Amino acid sequence: MKRLIVIAGPTASGKTALSIALAKTLNAVVISADSRQFYKELSIGTAKPSIEEMDGIKHYLVDSHPITDEINSARFAELALKIIETEFKVRETIILVGGSGMFIDALCYGLDDLPHDKAVQNQLNGAFNTNGLEPLLAELEAKDPEFYQQIDKSNPVRIIRALEVIRITNEKFSSLRKGEKRTHAFAINYFVVNPPRELLYERINLRVDKMIATGLEEEARSVLPYRHLKSLATVGYREFFDYFDGKIDYQTAVELVKQNSRRYAKRQITWFKRNPDAIWIPFGTTEEMKEFVVGRC
Repeated sequence: MKRLIVIAGPTASGKTALSIALAKTLNAVVISADSRQFYKELSIGTAKPSIEEMDGIKHYLVDSHPITDEINSARFAELALKIIETEFKVRETIILVGGSGMFIDALCYGLDDLPHDKAVQNQLNGAFNTNGLEPLLAELEAKDPEFYQQIDKSNPVRIIRALEVIRITNEKFSSLRKGEKRTHAFAINYFVVNPPRELLYERINLRVDKMIATGLEEEARSVLPYRHLKSLATVGYREFFDYFDGKIDYQTAVELVKQNSRRYAKRQITWFKRNPDAIWIPFGTTEEMKEFVVGRC
């Protein structure tokens, strides 16, 4: 059977190097499941793999769309399935790599068919652009405390989507999710890279230092006109927007990027721990982790 190997994990955990090593060994291509690497304008802050790092391995959904063409989890699943269908005509294995749990799950397991209302969505987006996330989070906590406890509280896309459904149906978002799994004509092997916490935080801090040295501030300034887009309400950019606005100083912005990246990594790990299908990779060298994955596929 054809197989999709998922390499998930928190930011800075070594997923990119592992996925490329696997692709070389298994004659595979790589599909990115990072919710920001699609965008051509965002490279430094998304830790996009360079041409040198890709090392000749075909990567899909990296630098594939302009920032004005926002991609949600449902659209990602649609795009990725088309790529998978095409690539499985000529190869046995495809690697899906990323830290965006919602995007990975949308592809692997599917999404519940919940209602949409453009007017309600526009109303919520307007409230977010005017007042930020805090009032929306307060509404979500009041109307659906169960989902409030689970959600990534820095992710406006998911918060707005949950509130959209709640306002339309007057029901809790958590109670409407059926959790019915999508079925596929290919096998899915779902792995998670799991570095020790202290090592992971050290890697995150070093990655942010590298981002700063290679021009994260300038990249954030270049996309400042698009700051209203949900794709830019993310770690690495919003902190510098506050610096540009004079709300914080430069050093505080840098420290907040590190702190918020560590918090994001913690939320990612919590998400992946909810998946009973996940196989956790003992952290080691890229070669050691590659052998672990190959031995279990």
